[in-house]
Amino acid sequence: MKYFGGNFDVAVIGAGHAGIEAALASARLGCSTAVFTINLDAVGNCPCNPSIGGTAKGHLVREIDALGGEMGRTADACTLQSRMLNLGKGPAVHSLRAQIDRREYSKIMKHKLETQPNLQLKQAEVTDLSRQEDGSWLLTTRLEAQYVCKAVILATGTFLGGRIYVGDVSYESGPDGLFPAAFLTEPLKKLGLRLRRFKTGTPARVLRSSICFDGLEEQKGDEPIVPFSYDTDFPLENTEPCYISWTNEETKRIILENIHRSPLYGGKIEGVGPRYCPSIEDKIVRFSDKPRHQLFIEPCGRDTEEMYLQGMSSSLPEDVQIAFYHSIPGLEKVQILRSAYAIEYDCVDPTQMDSTLEFRDLPGLYGAGQFNGSSGYEEAAAQGLLAGINAARKVQGKSPFLLDRASSYIGTLVDDLITKGVTDPYRMMTSRSEYRLVLRQDNADERLTPMGWELGLISPERWEKFSRKQAQKEEERQRVMKTVLSPTEELNALLVSRGTSPLSSGVRLADLLRRPEMNYKVLAPFDPQRPDLPEAVFENVEIELKYEGYIRRQKADIAEMRRLEKKVLPVDMDYMAIVGLRAEAQEKLNRIRPENVGQASRISGVSPADVSVLLIWLAKKAGEPLHPGVEKETPDPRSHTKAETEAEAERRGGVETDGR
Repeated sequence: MKYFGGNFDVAVIGAGHAGIEAALASARLGCSTAVFTINLDAVGNCPCNPSIGGTAKGHLVREIDALGGEMGRTADACTLQSRMLNLGKGPAVHSLRAQIDRREYSKIMKHKLETQPNLQLKQAEVTDLSRQEDGSWLLTTRLEAQYVCKAVILATGTFLGGRIYVGDVSYESGPDGLFPAAFLTEPLKKLGLRLRRFKTGTPARVLRSSICFDGLEEQKGDEPIVPFSYDTDFPLENTEPCYISWTNEETKRIILENIHRSPLYGGKIEGVGPRYCPSIEDKIVRFSDKPRHQLFIEPCGRDTEEMYLQGMSSSLPEDVQIAFYHSIPGLEKVQILRSAYAIEYDCVDPTQMDSTLEFRDLPGLYGAGQFNGSSGYEEAAAQGLLAGINAARKVQGKSPFLLDRASSYIGTLVDDLITKGVTDPYRMMTSRSEYRLVLRQDNADERLTPMGWELGLISPERWEKFSRKQAQKEEERQRVMKTVLSPTEELNALLVSRGTSPLSSGVRLADLLRRPEMNYKVLAPFDPQRPDLPEAVFENVEIELKYEGYIRRQKADIAEMRRLEKKVLPVDMDYMAIVGLRAEAQEKLNRIRPENVGQASRISGVSPADVSVLLIWLAKKAGEPLHPGVEKETPDPRSHTKAETEAEAERRGGVETDGR
């Protein structure tokens, strides 16, 4: 017998990284919010890496934090080891990554949901979802409770239709042995959502005491630690090292001799796997010329003996896993606590959504996280935050909150999903952003905290702290522009020793900082008036001085991109009726229905010539004079600054999930 459970403004289905940020944002913006999860003990669970951040993912965490989200603060509170990646490259690709205590992270996030006003946390499996005549949504749980909500956010992660694969063994399950969401797929199909089947996997967890660390390369954290959150005011410590080992020819032999037993190669797994996080058997086959593959041995927490084998996910049978793990130096006698597995799950075609992550044909229904075809905790949390903000603002009758490609990696992520779609689980990388020199992790607060403040997600105390930092930055910039250093024997000796020319006359401190060979630290002895400011202020100033010309060029590109974004396309437009569009463009534009010409230009299959046709059509409709060079107005999406071509190195740096 069904019974009425209550009314809510916003319901969030799933309490993983997407669901958490969505629910907290909605509740903090004043909406009565319910978040449903199959198991309360899995709130904020990290079923794969015991880490937060990584190449480009660290940017996302900083942006989530700058807008008022929780991932960065919680990661800081349970950090075991922290490292800044890509320091040998340009500042656009510097990315923070932290090993975390995964159980502590889950505990903290669960408590934040439990104590958040306007929010109810419920252990319940949602089995049905339907739209009412008045536009509200009706949710039904497995225990036959029914809830009426004005907006719903789907954040089902890998639980929706979840199926585990280990060799010949296959069974319905969510990650970490939890129940799957077994009934919601069909109601979503009835709503008209186009679903697809994706696959991901995870390595084994092993017993620390069974590892022989002698001879393994120890990987320590950075000192001092840079926190994720701009709000973190307590010291962080590196308490746990990581270790590096390598596969070998014996590992390769064992895997290849048993490759027929892999469900991936045997055809049992239908789902598409992640391009940038392949299983070890996939790496052995795809990169057959490589004699070895790197793996990282990482702690799962302070109070557990489990260690995670980063880079060694597999769906091979358990006996094969034991054999190839034992072939690796340091793991010869390793004891497996949790076997590696692959998981297949249902997700949606994200081109059905708009920039708010709302489904175009289903008002009030939003998607976030791996349900949208992305991979990774950070991508999920970013989408959850955006969906939660927009669901709340829709319920309250407010304008949508939008982030474009030039504002953030979050905007890039969403734009990629809704305009390009996904053929395999999407992973954020710095090379995906054509504006990466402007979208650095060090300036995420400058870009997004004013937006978070305007939304109401930033506290007055944090706003005052941010404003003080911005004032300090401007004062320091003015100081280095005015400070002149005279040539001295000691200063010239320093300059020559670092491979740059000596001075023959006085020079501004700003001009010395612009030299690639120089920085604040080495010039400190010659700058007695240097104020006592946070290191982040000096970092901001130095980067902007060194890359001033390139940043100016990117801002010009951004202005052109935003000019095209302002050319809005009608929602109900029939592209088949526009003469001059190629057939492929007509089909893609009718299916995706871009919001503006800028989005249209980024759809695969829409050429610059098609964009010119759209611009001419819009100009005629508005009665505007046609621009003779209209066909040249579409920016090249492949453009990038010379200063940051090193970002392409991440494509050459391997395929590990953390980008190391």
